Amino acid sequence: MLAKNIREPEFVKTLRESLLTLVLVSFIINVAGTVLGRVDELVREKEEVYGNYPVYVVYPALIDTIGDVGAVVGSTATTKLALGTLKSSFSSIKNHFTEISGAWAASLIMYFAYSILALTIKGILTPLNLARFSLLLFTVNVLAAVLIALVSYSVAIITYQRGLDPDNFEIPIESSLADTLTTVSLLVALTLWAWI
Repeated sequence: MLAKNIREPEFVKTLRESLLTLVLVSFIINVAGTVLGRVDELVREKEEVYGNYPVYVVYPALIDTIGDVGAVVGSTATTKLALGTLKSSFSSIKNHFTEISGAWAASLIMYFAYSILALTIKGILTPLNLARFSLLLFTVNVLAAVLIALVSYSVAIITYQRGLDPDNFEIPIESSLADTLTTVSLLVALTLWAWI
């Protein structure tokens, strides 16, 4: 396939963009793994604080939901850019507010549902545990969703401005960064909540 298509400009462009994305994603995923290791250390060190926080039950859902927020923001931005209904500037983010706020609101609802389900699964659902765990997850959500929305929108704008194919950048970078940003946000939230 490589030998057959090496002279095709579109193939070479796609291959070049994909290799760049692969390098970026590899780096991003390593950061997420390192930070997750620190989350694990913190949870183990502060067992008395986090004993009623089923973090590992909800973690996969947290990163997936933030990835969905990024996908909605990025994909709708690239579509609007291609259709010409969104200007390719960072200031035009205000014209994308409906999509951003809708995705964010949906993620907050999901995070609350995750709180209820995780506490129920662990058999520790009480009003106090629900309030504490929900506040922890909302803290994670606010940090991660804001960051992923900004990153996804920025990647859409930058790839469009540079004439790159957003499909080769937006979703791979956004989904990898969603994992990292959510994990970093979880670490920050756990650190903050340890002091409260």
